[in-house]
Amino acid sequence: MKFSDLTLQIQQTSQAMQQSAMLAVNSHLTIRNWLIGFYIVEFEQKGEDRAKYGERLLQNLAEKLNEDGLSFRNLKLYRQFYFLYPQLSSYISNFLQLADNKTNIIGQTLSAQLEEEIPIRQTVSAQLGNISSDKLINRLSFSHLTLLLPIQDPVKRRFYELECIKGTWSVRELNRQIKTLYYERSGISKKPEKLEAEVQSKSERNNWLETIKSPFTFEFLGLKSKDVVYESDLEQALIENLQEFILELGHGFCFEARQKRILIGEKYYFCDLVFYHRILKCHVLIDLKVDEFSHEHYGQLKTYVNYYKKEIMQQDDNPPVGILLVTDKDNALVEYATADSDKEIFISKYLLELPSKEKLINFIKTEISKL
Repeated sequence: MKFSDLTLQIQQTSQAMQQSAMLAVNSHLTIRNWLIGFYIVEFEQKGEDRAKYGERLLQNLAEKLNEDGLSFRNLKLYRQFYFLYPQLSSYISNFLQLADNKTNIIGQTLSAQLEEEIPIRQTVSAQLGNISSDKLINRLSFSHLTLLLPIQDPVKRRFYELECIKGTWSVRELNRQIKTLYYERSGISKKPEKLEAEVQSKSERNNWLETIKSPFTFEFLGLKSKDVVYESDLEQALIENLQEFILELGHGFCFEARQKRILIGEKYYFCDLVFYHRILKCHVLIDLKVDEFSHEHYGQLKTYVNYYKKEIMQQDDNPPVGILLVTDKDNALVEYATADSDKEIFISKYLLELPSKEKLINFIKTEISKL
């Protein structure tokens, strides 16, 4: 064996084991969430003391369990997942029976409980054509599936399942295709096969490493939310240096959080950097985009600012302020957002203490030239 052969062998083995581990984590997460949904529904239908909890069942469960991954929002999601994907029952039952002795008991119980229910609940699924449970669990992450749950039309949901699996789409790509009405456009297209070829050729492929970084996976593995990182290497390098840059400026900045997770409605968002300014007595939220400016970016930052004003700001605090840093290869831009943009006195006061646009633009240009 040559040295080059040894190197290749180690690389291939390492990559294969990494991918296998990632796929295992994803499938176990999906199976766990389906089972939780099953247990909840079973209790709602047959629990001895179910009447005692009624509509507050999920709230009481979340409070009792007291785990990030088992929040009220997530329990509600798992319940919905179970209802919409009954066809996974046989696969999950078999999976559990092949597992260790502890889960084998769960598998046997599950098989017995679902024996009569499965044929009835799979009728709609069978009418749409079959996607094997193995593909649904191992080719789609739970983050993919959560984007499909709000789709009420089973035919439309099946369309996106098939296209996502065929194209190995990333979660971001699936979300983009749903929002740009790919299903509807395909339905009215004179040549849907041509549209499909174009969409698939330009689609962003799934990166299992990014999937593992999802909030669901981190919570499942018991990791802290601050470890969840979505940005590219360039963004990460900029954020790391930006954090130091802001603190070195002084002006009363106190670092509070990085990749701050914010739950708005049913969706998680992440603000890159959060500071508290002890002179201005307000939070300063910084969001960085390695991209050209869009009103969507500014609107998102404005949403963070309004969220902090409503949910986080204390009585003696001033309204929060946001700083949006946008950059592409040829340009850099800084935009400020405040929760009280109609009050000139706040804007004037903020601009005296916050870094100037010129300083931030120069910082971005300098850092990009280094990278």
